Amino acid sequence: MVSDADLQGLDAKIVALTAKVQSLQQSCRHMEAELKELTSALTTPEMQKEIQELKKECAGYRERLKNIKAATNHVTPEEKERVYSERQKYCKEWRKRKRMATELSDAILEGYPKSKKQFFEEVGIETDEDYNVKLPDP
Repeated sequence: MVSDADLQGLDAKIVALTAKVQSLQQSCRHMEAELKELTSALTTPEMQKEIQELKKECAGYRERLKNIKAATNHVTPEEKERVYSERQKYCKEWRKRKRMATELSDAILEGYPKSKKQFFEEVGIETDEDYNVKLPDP
């Protein structure tokens, strides 16, 4: 036998679920109306025209890619080597200057009463780490 309290609890669940079903049905009708509105906005000829334009655009990109792939020697090997050696030289100089600046700031900080961060803030020093910059690998 089922108690009155259990029946009232079940009745409350039924009411809540019925309200949820109605809400979901209304939401579905609203979405169906939106979908109908969207599909009617573009007619079949308009869609075909859009598809043709996109195909033309795609063909243009394919042609451009083909031309880029066909041109194999944009940069001469000598020029490429020169650029790489310059990069290596500048990275080496960057490391050297960073090391010198670090040694200098460490020497100053030996007798400085505040922290390194406070010193850099007061003097206005910006570090590579402040901007998440890392030295490239050699």
